[in-house]
Amino acid sequence: MTRIYITRHGNTFDKGDVVTRVGGRTDLPLSSSGLAQAEALRDHFEQNGIAFDRAFCSPLQRTKKTAEVVLASQVGDIELKVLPFLVEIDYGPDENKPEADVVNRIGEAALKAWEEEAVPPAGWRVEPAAVIGRWEEFFANARKKHGNETILLVTSNGIARFALNALTSGRGDHTLKLKTGAYGVVDVDDEGGVHLVSWNVRP
Repeated sequence: MTRIYITRHGNTFDKGDVVTRVGGRTDLPLSSSGLAQAEALRDHFEQNGIAFDRAFCSPLQRTKKTAEVVLASQVGDIELKVLPFLVEIDYGPDENKPEADVVNRIGEAALKAWEEEAVPPAGWRVEPAAVIGRWEEFFANARKKHGNETILLVTSNGIARFALNALTSGRGDHTLKLKTGAYGVVDVDDEGGVHLVSWNVRP
């Protein structure tokens, strides 16, 4: 069995900042609260005896930094590999726009459809079937290449949500959204079954 910790990077905004919809074209660093979230993840994994054999992240600095902080307490030198498919989606005309402006453009119903069913609003540049296919490929390769290993994977909310649509056993009653500084656990069994163990665990 391969165990995968699908982790969302820490905050990119602090209290009082204007929160924008940050996609793949906006490479923001972790904010001070985001760094604290990464450190909380590091401490949580260490205190619970969770050791990683390998690690992956997107090309964006917010995911790289989160992964680097988590790995700092791990025993041994774990190479952090960048996987392009983990980069956040492109929010099109809403990229890096304040959330209020985004809602004004797409409407509450479209935002609800995205949050609950991962249906992209008009103008957002993402192909759900393609992203789900990449998750399925990653899970299949994890079983073949990394059997009996524990993997850290750090990505963004827009990509992480599609992992739940690539599960063999379904997502149950879990919401798609993965909170900043939170993680979910997915097991890939020896027959290739992909099962959700937990979701939205935030230290």
